[in-house]
Amino acid sequence: MSTRKTDADLLQYARQMRHEMTRQERRLWFDFFKALPHTVRRQKVFGSYIADFYIASHKLVIELDGSQHYEAAAQEYDTRRDAYLRSLGLTVLRYANVDVDHDFRGVCEDILQHLK
Repeated sequence: MSTRKTDADLLQYARQMRHEMTRQERRLWFDFFKALPHTVRRQKVFGSYIADFYIASHKLVIELDGSQHYEAAAQEYDTRRDAYLRSLGLTVLRYANVDVDHDFRGVCEDILQHLK
């Protein structure tokens, strides 16, 4: 039996995740993305993956990584996922939650550099 979610299940999960953002996602969303002159999507579905944030005008995916992303299985999953997203012509930026907490300005400046 496959553990892959159906498209409808994945879309429903993405909607749920929009309402249950992490503290770091909320900060980036409300304190940075909302002020940008670009449309930013939260929890955007690409195939069987969900991106934290997506800016279509620049084909830019922004991911915030909690501590679970540093476990071996999660790193392998992220590598496959990022390769899939890059195969779609997307750029993937990853930031650790701790970077959002302790260097918010630096994270925002780095994202802005990719929007130029």
